[in-house]
Amino acid sequence: MQASGYTAVAALGQARAPVQVSVILPVHDAEPWLDECLGSVLQQDFEGSMELSIFNDASKDKSMTIIEKWKEKLEGSGILVVIGGHDSPSPRGVGYSKNQAIAQSSGSYLCFLDSDDVMMPQRVRLQHAAAVRHPTSIIGCQVRREPPNSTERYTRWINHLAPDQLLTQVFTSNGPTVIMPTWFCSRAWFSHVGPFDEGGRGVPEDLLFFHEHLRKGGGLVRVDQSLLLYRYHPGAATHSVLETTIWTHRVRFLEEWALPHWATFTIWNAGRQGRRLYRSLTAGSRCKVGPIPCPTPPPSSSTAPTAPEAGVLGPPQVVAFCDVDENKIKKGFYCYEDSQERPKPRVPVLHFRAAQPPFVICVKLDLTGGAFEDNLRSLHLQEGRDFLHFS
Repeated sequence: MQASGYTAVAALGQARAPVQVSVILPVHDAEPWLDECLGSVLQQDFEGSMELSIFNDASKDKSMTIIEKWKEKLEGSGILVVIGGHDSPSPRGVGYSKNQAIAQSSGSYLCFLDSDDVMMPQRVRLQHAAAVRHPTSIIGCQVRREPPNSTERYTRWINHLAPDQLLTQVFTSNGPTVIMPTWFCSRAWFSHVGPFDEGGRGVPEDLLFFHEHLRKGGGLVRVDQSLLLYRYHPGAATHSVLETTIWTHRVRFLEEWALPHWATFTIWNAGRQGRRLYRSLTAGSRCKVGPIPCPTPPPSSSTAPTAPEAGVLGPPQVVAFCDVDENKIKKGFYCYEDSQERPKPRVPVLHFRAAQPPFVICVKLDLTGGAFEDNLRSLHLQEGRDFLHFS
């Protein structure tokens, strides 16, 4: 398990009854936050058995000194501590560290915790109860952001998605609708879906796991209480993933999981983001947007719980971009200049009221003072069936 350094040890060093919950804590140079993080483990009010599984990914700061200090306190309260890690010159990444922390743990349920975050005392208790009721779901929760004014739009999105939107908004640039630092699930379900990708820095291991979870029919549940202080800082691992990498995975998942249910669709936004999506699609998906008819795909056999509803697929029809920008609408079309096709595709640009659903929406939410949201509501459409958000 370790390239060099030390092996995992069960702190109490003796056989114990099966553990109900393992808190999974990967650590890499977490000295500024670790005291508060570990203190929040100690403060849990869960009355079942619990262990803390720490994997130290080549930390060069005083993280291990802090961990050793807290180990005695945690053991004294009956929380088994399992410590593993390596002291190689370079870290192996978050995916590897999580996998190792899980492998050395023994709990029937897994509670994921980032070393820079802080759990509220009731987190394990409430999420464990939800996981027992939903054994094939990822359980999340609402969060409180630190600093409070950082990523305000994103935090609102995390905390206020409706239950059905946890599954219909899985394609947006925000990533998983139940965010990774709040995840809680059964070990059996993790083993069915996982492990995490171990590609290291620059790999969105949480997004890849999330997509695989959905492919296998997993559900998404959010406990609607703020159970985590979710810290924002420039050193967070999420900042190491390129936007272009995320974009590629999102487009491919959209094509795999949503577009097969639609014979044609309209891209809502004839501007930069809409055109970028169009150019990123495979030729087979692009022909569902442009004026060149393409064969009607068969209904998808996917068993994903709320992929967009298939319905009866009609014959292909000419569809378009849609927008509210009069200049784009007046021009009348978008020409894909870089296409190898001859003649180059010209996709109509329509006013949104003249366009036909279903829509893939490339307009960011919560940015237009409610104007976009009002326009969308005025069409009386059903999210998941008639439209999906992509931006």
